[in-house]
Amino acid sequence: MKSRLIFAVVFAGSVSLYAQSNPLSSAVKQQYNGVKNNILGAAEKMADADYSFKAGQGSRSYGEIVTHIAEVQGALCASAKGENKQFDVSKTDKASAVQVLKDTIAYCDPIYDALTDANGLEMGKMFGRDTPKFNILNFNVIHDNEMYGQMAVYLRAKGLVPPSSEGRGGGRGRKE
Repeated sequence: MKSRLIFAVVFAGSVSLYAQSNPLSSAVKQQYNGVKNNILGAAEKMADADYSFKAGQGSRSYGEIVTHIAEVQGALCASAKGENKQFDVSKTDKASAVQVLKDTIAYCDPIYDALTDANGLEMGKMFGRDTPKFNILNFNVIHDNEMYGQMAVYLRAKGLVPPSSEGRGGGRGRKE
């Protein structure tokens, strides 16, 4: 029992030390993990029948939002990895869209896990320009958050509480 306690303390200390020695990559990983859980939760929460719902004329359907996230996320992670990988985002029904989103998350997770402050400075291409790998992966987090904001509006329009608001009453004065 004593050795387990010592191991736990040493492990917790090493995790803290790693985060301190890699503050940029630790921060982007934390942000990525938060938003990926929100977008996946939002994708799973919307009813299959509502995947064709559009907030207004000229806007994307909910299914198109989910596949757009997957397409951009996959392309950005591939760029950070130095690959040219593409995912099939042609189907926007719930089952297909959620699956391709899960596929891009599974592809991106090890890329984020391997990110350090040192290798984050390695150059990659984003939109045809040279930029550090850190910027590519951070841009993915920014884009995911932007798109999650759109998903939240669609969920609210259908009377659903977005994953990031669950357990907090769902917003100003609303009972949910």
